[in-house]
Amino acid sequence: MPKRSALEQIQQESRERLYPRVTNPNWLVLRHRRKIFSAGLSRLPGEPLTVLDIGGRLQPYRALLADRLKDDRLKDGVVRNDVVKRYIAIDLRITPLLNVGAAAEALPFRDDQFDFVICTQVFEYLPNPALAVAEIRRVLRLRGVLFLSAPSIFLQDDEKECWRFLPEGLRSLLREFENVEVIPEGNSLEGFVRTCNVFLLTFLRPRFLAPLWQWTVVPLLNILGWALGRVGRENHDFTANYSVWARK
Repeated sequence: MPKRSALEQIQQESRERLYPRVTNPNWLVLRHRRKIFSAGLSRLPGEPLTVLDIGGRLQPYRALLADRLKDDRLKDGVVRNDVVKRYIAIDLRITPLLNVGAAAEALPFRDDQFDFVICTQVFEYLPNPALAVAEIRRVLRLRGVLFLSAPSIFLQDDEKECWRFLPEGLRSLLREFENVEVIPEGNSLEGFVRTCNVFLLTFLRPRFLAPLWQWTVVPLLNILGWALGRVGRENHDFTANYSVWARK
């Protein structure tokens, strides 16, 4: 089998982020985030949209915007580039999908340029997330929309991580926005099971057992979490991750 290109690898990783397999220890929160994102698209301004994806090295949610973006269209067999609206992705980690290498705290764009900003699982790495919020608000057009996600409970993923976020902290960061809605990505029981899944897989020894564990125990815990999620819907004291919709 030929080796996949860097672009193909990134595209595969993006698909697995959007539609995770039950063997993924983050399956519970990723499923919720996709549903929250899809359900909230009615909040967006009328098409065509200009979109900024901060931390967009993978862009998993771009596929869900297919009906709202004007891409190259055929008219009489000719590509009409004049109707293209931009989807711009920035990150400090360069991938084949990236447009600009830049930091969230210093966006290289003019004021009032974007209709929609996506920023998922980025704020925990920023020393000054308030500065990033100010930059996002600056580049959003009036009535533009932000979709944000951030962890409240997770193992340290990188030595450069700085924060975890609770609903009141997210509301405080976004206090200059209107219509801020913080939505839990699962309830406490799901959050507990997801945390156990990540913890056990991370610290499993010996490591050569990890693939077997991922194909056996991880799915069982995920399904248990899904079932328990139907029981304790209203308790969010141990929610593992939050999504946020906010309007400028």
